[in-house]
Amino acid sequence: MTPRQMHLVAFLMTGPTCHHHGAWRHPESNVDDLLDPSRYEHIARVLEAGKFDALFFADILGLYDLYEGKYDTMVGRGGQVCLLDPAVILPIMARVTSRIGLGLTYSSTFNHPYQVARMLSTLDHMSHGRAAWNVVASTSTLEARNFGMKDIPSRAQRYDRADEVLEACWALWDSWDEGALLLDKASGQFADPARIHYADYKGQWIRTRGPLTAPRSPQGRPVIMQAGSSERGRDFGARWGEIIFTLQHEKADMQDFYADFKGRMEKFGRAPDQCVVLPSIDVVIGATESIAREQADYVNSLVDTKLGMAQISGHIGIDLSKLDPEQPLSDIIVEEGSRGSFDVILQGTKREGLTLGEAARRFATSELCPQLVGTPESIADRLIDLFESHACDGFVLTPTTFPGMYEQFCRSVVPILQQRGVFRRDYAGATLREHLRG
Repeated sequence: MTPRQMHLVAFLMTGPTCHHHGAWRHPESNVDDLLDPSRYEHIARVLEAGKFDALFFADILGLYDLYEGKYDTMVGRGGQVCLLDPAVILPIMARVTSRIGLGLTYSSTFNHPYQVARMLSTLDHMSHGRAAWNVVASTSTLEARNFGMKDIPSRAQRYDRADEVLEACWALWDSWDEGALLLDKASGQFADPARIHYADYKGQWIRTRGPLTAPRSPQGRPVIMQAGSSERGRDFGARWGEIIFTLQHEKADMQDFYADFKGRMEKFGRAPDQCVVLPSIDVVIGATESIAREQADYVNSLVDTKLGMAQISGHIGIDLSKLDPEQPLSDIIVEEGSRGSFDVILQGTKREGLTLGEAARRFATSELCPQLVGTPESIADRLIDLFESHACDGFVLTPTTFPGMYEQFCRSVVPILQQRGVFRRDYAGATLREHLRG
């Protein structure tokens, strides 16, 4: 029996900041190439050399402007600002790689399934079966207004619509049977119309006739990612997800989420091994423990408390500039925005009783996810412990310095994981779905 294998996915954004809000200020971080294709080509090659299952881009369809009623802090201080469209960047990365999965975030609230299905089918063709879709139901009014909506729909309605979007996409992806494209010059038969079908999907919010213009792709459909943490979000992920990206504070929280999520899959007729659960992890690597701690202290000193406050505001839907920084975060009541994100933030502050200002600085270093600091050996030990303790099936890594952290991790930690027999030495398959099932 093949030993259970760890899965690794890299978190990327097309801006200065991923999770660590001070990382872009570090002398070893590159930011002058943010708009250059070479930046994305390079990191794709690095991660594929490290045998990562996939990389994916988180995305935000607007500039957070809730804090103080303006976007000055988020843009001016270098927060989570997405400068470019990942759908244009991923094909560039596909051209310089051959195995690593390529994922993008696309909203089910603002995009029609025909457009989504066609684009993702095209990406799956262009990458020879490596496409992934991180499905988000969207949470912010600022994004809704960029798409001509006055307000964001309720959480229940967003997820009900998301279910319909996925159902419609499935029907569209299945509108071309395997082998429908013949390309037979001798007979003049380009395609077999009998193997192409109308989708004829009709739901409460979504309608689409089809067929899709794109032939059936190598994977049939992209791998589905999801990151919802609310009750409704977890159910959605349990029904559709193949990769679950989750933000958890520590080992016990990971274990609770893992057990809860795997248990939910049964009611949707799915086996637990049909989906991998990957909590977010930040790492700071040093030649010795003391060097690693010194490096972490330095990069963490670069975070901006005000930027952390602005970022939390965007996540939970409340302008925190109106609140006292000395107020316990647990006293805040969320009326709108992302309930799941707020619960994760609370989870990371309850045990320590952090004030709002303290939580903001902590949030600005890793969004309250674990920051593992140590030598390659000690970091590998901690990852393996979490993996073998049924806290996860692997990890989503987020960068501190960029691209240095990823380069260092692939060069120093990955070989240890391989030697310990928990991570692949090479790709066994060609598609992302094969990586996840291998």
